[in-house]
Amino acid sequence: MAVKGVITELDGRVERLMEEHRRMAALCGKLTAERDALKEEKRTLEQRVRELDHELSMLHLSEGLAGGKADKEKARARVNRLMREVDKCIALLNKAE
Repeated sequence: MAVKGVITELDGRVERLMEEHRRMAALCGKLTAERDALKEEKRTLEQRVRELDHELSMLHLSEGLAGGKADKEKARARVNRLMREVDKCIALLNKAE
């Protein structure tokens, strides 16, 4: 009789463990889907930040060209830096030939 009681108790525990496993597997799937959605949202927001940074730099440049003395100096410095980069690229192209 005692053996049957132990077997019944073990059977109950195994059933509870199996149910807990199913519940945890479903939760894991739900959390994985949520994580993937959050990763996609993060990528979208990072792209938007990059776009806004670029737009902001263009606004600063345009304001610098049309604005006050300090803004003009910043714009002139940026244009000069860009021109130096272009000159370096041209030099590298000429060197390759």
